[in-house]
Amino acid sequence: MQILLRASIVFWFIFLLTRGLKHRSLGEMAPFEMILLVVLGDIIQQGVMQQDYSITGAFLALTAFGFWLTFVSFITWKSRIARTIIEGVPIVLVSDGKPVERALAVEHMPLEEVLEAARAQGVDELGKIRLAVLEVSGKISIIQS
Repeated sequence: MQILLRASIVFWFIFLLTRGLKHRSLGEMAPFEMILLVVLGDIIQQGVMQQDYSITGAFLALTAFGFWLTFVSFITWKSRIARTIIEGVPIVLVSDGKPVERALAVEHMPLEEVLEAARAQGVDELGKIRLAVLEVSGKISIIQS
């Protein structure tokens, strides 16, 4: 029972922690961030399982995580409000060739990162961007003028 409780607490802690992090897809992470994820996984495993190395303990921890993932998925499927809270909303970073400074500041995203995404999509200057949107997936969508 302790494993189920610890796994549930850790699940919600990870959920809240990741909501505060930058939107970024896995392929766009720096090597340090990837290593940090691996280390975080080991720390989480130790916190959830403590000294329990049994198959039953692992099964219980996985069951708790699976339950909460299913629960969150169901809630976001059923409720638009929950989906907005849990997954977030797309954010406009550039509008009509001008950076939206407040959005960039909230996301802690330098304009250079937007310009890099624009170049990757064949847009070579800021003035040619009609709209740059940070999608909930972490990708930046660019619409040209």
